[in-house]
Amino acid sequence: MMAFAPPKSIDGPKMQTKMSTWTPLNHQLLNSQVTFCVLLFFQFDKWTDSQRRRILTGLLERCSLSQQKFCCRKLQEKIPAEALDFTTKLPRVLSLYIFSFLDPRSLCRCAQVCWHWKNLAELDQLWMLKCLRFNWYINFSPTPFEQGVWKKHYIQMVKELRVTKPKVNFRQKAATPYKFWN
Repeated sequence: MMAFAPPKSIDGPKMQTKMSTWTPLNHQLLNSQVTFCVLLFFQFDKWTDSQRRRILTGLLERCSLSQQKFCCRKLQEKIPAEALDFTTKLPRVLSLYIFSFLDPRSLCRCAQVCWHWKNLAELDQLWMLKCLRFNWYINFSPTPFEQGVWKKHYIQMVKELRVTKPKVNFRQKAATPYKFWN
C-alpha cells in the first residue's frame, strides 16, 4: 500500500451521490443531519422575534469562545457599522483634509470628542492655515518637539482682537430709532 493512496472504503460500499453535490444517498447519518437542518430552519422561520432571541441567546451561551468569535465576525460582515469613526479608518491625510474645512470653534469642539480627534484637531498643519489666512505669522521658528504653537498663536491673536474691538454695540445702536428732531 502506498503512503499517499486514498483509504479503502470506510463504510463499505462506495457512497453514491446522484443529483446532489455533496450529500451521499446511501449515508443515513449525513442524510438525517441534512433533514434535521432543513427542519430546524423551517421551524426557525415560523418563530416570533422573542422566541428567536431566546434560542439565539441559549445557543451563544453554549458556544465556545472560538465559536462566539466566529459568530461575531459573521455578524460584523452582515451588519453595517452605524457609528464609525472615519479618522481611524481613513488615512491621516484625508482626515486632516476633512478637518481643514472646519472653523476654529468646530476644531476646538472636535478636540473634545476623544484623544485621537484631539491629536488631529490640534495639529499645527491645521492651525497654521487658519493663522496665515489672516496674515498672522509667528516671529520664531518652533522646534520639532513644540506642538500646538500655531493654535496658541491663533488664540492669542483673537484675544488681542477682542481687547481692541470697538466699545459700541452696533446691534443696540441699530435697534434705537434715529431722531431727526431734538
